[in-house]
Amino acid sequence: MPDVHKGSCLCGAVRFAARGELRELIYCHCGQCRKQTGLYYAATNVQDADLEVEGTENLTWYRASESASRGFCRHCGSALFWKADGLDYTSILAGSFEKPTALKAGYHIFCDDQGDFYEISDDLPKYAAGRS
Repeated sequence: MPDVHKGSCLCGAVRFAARGELRELIYCHCGQCRKQTGLYYAATNVQDADLEVEGTENLTWYRASESASRGFCRHCGSALFWKADGLDYTSILAGSFEKPTALKAGYHIFCDDQGDFYEISDDLPKYAAGRS
């Protein structure tokens, strides 16, 4: 039986269950992530076939760029998902999972765009832009 990782938005209107192994956390410091969350994204991902979402009528998808959308609760505003066009997985914000998460830190991306009000002071790999 695969692991089930449950989570929700702040108000509980959107709930999800991700089955199986989750990717290491990616910390994204791009301007869009900072503007949406106030700091930076910490996200994992799961195959779409392994993601079950309840309360989809409360989920709003914002077209953030020509190639990706961001999903958030239309009631409480919690940022939950990031989805690139044409990919078979969805990124899920780490803070939306119930504890214990068993999530592990991986690396930082878009470090050249990080906010000027904090330092990245850990020993994780850091990339100026994205990483393929």
